[in-house]
Amino acid sequence: MSLTALEVKAEAARLGFLACGITDLAPTPHATELDAWLTQGYGGTMRYLHRQAKKRKDPERIDSRAERVVVVLDNYFSPDQPPDLEPPRVAKYARGEDYHQAMLRRLDQLAAFLRQNGASVARSYTDTGPVPERELAQRAGLGWIGKNTMLIQPDTGSFSFIGSVFTDLPLPIDQPFELDRCGSCTRCLEACPTDALIEPRVLDATRCIAYVTIEHRGPIPESVLPKLDGWAFGCDVCNDVCPWNVRFARETTTAAFSPRALLHGVEPDFFDRMDEAEFAARFGGTPLARPGLAGMRRNLHAAFASRSAAP
Repeated sequence: MSLTALEVKAEAARLGFLACGITDLAPTPHATELDAWLTQGYGGTMRYLHRQAKKRKDPERIDSRAERVVVVLDNYFSPDQPPDLEPPRVAKYARGEDYHQAMLRRLDQLAAFLRQNGASVARSYTDTGPVPERELAQRAGLGWIGKNTMLIQPDTGSFSFIGSVFTDLPLPIDQPFELDRCGSCTRCLEACPTDALIEPRVLDATRCIAYVTIEHRGPIPESVLPKLDGWAFGCDVCNDVCPWNVRFARETTTAAFSPRALLHGVEPDFFDRMDEAEFAARFGGTPLARPGLAGMRRNLHAAFASRSAAP
């Protein structure tokens, strides 16, 4: 049988994904911007971005056998509760199960569906490879890339994970989302605590609270430390202030992303009193495992110190 795009999207919806679109593997139109961004050092110590650059600019290099990319969105939004606004603060995307695991389970089911219907190639990714996810999602008609560098879906905002399945099925492709619906709004740039959004759609990761609390190794930079405002893992500010989220974000129905109150009520020495085995037992399978025990010790002390130092 010949699989239709509607059938693929119906299966994605059955698996709980928020939206689904299909695009090809043509080179991205922003290769020059990526090269300039890397040259400026805005990627910090994320050297893998340099190694992946050729594939990010030309998705066909990711798998030369593939002809199409099925792109899905997964809603993770949960409204803040009073404890979420007190240190140690955790970004919304990290309050539940590690999204890589949660999404890949269902992406692999979508890939299996494609193989059952004639695909020889069906490879799943979610922030796990050299995939230019936001650009592919925009090309697949799922939204536009906002001034905060996030993909914004007009019906639900930007609190979404992006996943993809590369396949050799010659599925019909969707029209790209061409409109820039940010208009003259600059709320995300103005609200960023560390001025990491140096201009619309250009993020200096080395200033970003999410980068310095997750990817960065070593002490929190002195230029960022007093501006943490209690954040111990990630930051939601540029998403929280976006009018598309204020108006349209709706609570996730995916159980894996339901908040677990991982750090509510803990003291600054919470991780100091924990060894590696206990940390793995309590936080393995959550996003907090990424910085590791040493990183979370650093983050917790910095989060409390930044709030106590605030005027």
